[in-house]
Amino acid sequence: MKKSIKKLTVAALMSLAILPAASVGIAKTVQGDAYIAEESVTAVAVLRQGAKGGEVKEVQRRLKLWGYYNGTVDGVFGASTKTAVIAFQKKNGLTADGVVGASTYKALGMNSSYQALLGQAGNNGGVSGFTSSDVYLLAKTIYAEGRGEPYVGQVAIGAVIMNRIRSAAFPNTVSGVVYQRGAFTAVDDGQINLTPNDTAMKAAKDAINGWDPTGGALYYYNPAVATSSWIFERQTITVIGKHVFAV
Repeated sequence: MKKSIKKLTVAALMSLAILPAASVGIAKTVQGDAYIAEESVTAVAVLRQGAKGGEVKEVQRRLKLWGYYNGTVDGVFGASTKTAVIAFQKKNGLTADGVVGASTYKALGMNSSYQALLGQAGNNGGVSGFTSSDVYLLAKTIYAEGRGEPYVGQVAIGAVIMNRIRSAAFPNTVSGVVYQRGAFTAVDDGQINLTPNDTAMKAAKDAINGWDPTGGALYYYNPAVATSSWIFERQTITVIGKHVFAV
């Protein structure tokens, strides 16, 4: 997790920043029919002008890094982002339509988005109204944040994200919470792009399906490395593995 403006340590806490990155649109996938499920994910994950969210922000970040985009990395797919995408597509021999689909994701090196788009992200299909893209992003976050934790601790990390989604104080989508500014070090240092294992995928589905080992926690931290007095003032609910879960 990233240090917040309160200067929490890396492993200490998801910060209290309240500026969300808008999420990618949500649509239910159809389980038991791989072709329909793939189309559902595609309808959600393909980015075009007017889209907003964490994936748009990552596209902008990469295009800016490589000199195609000069605008603000704000997660809003406007005209300047479309122009940058078209320039990138032309340079890479892709169809220059300004739409970020599977081939453009792949050329950008956004492999998890590419896999989710094709319905190849581990165990496919939505869970409880969430898309396979949501499940995969949650699994990536769990893996990046807690792959050394016991299984119940990994579910607990996912549960904190789900609790934030349900809280009026945080964004109301998986991508909104994960890509909220200042929330996760894993987003900034690139660990969010690691491929989650089957355990993380299972933990993500358990969390989405309602298992909350934390009892409603909105925060967690590792007391061995936390230095901010602010986090120690939060009300502790439970301790799982190396993490204290609190509200």
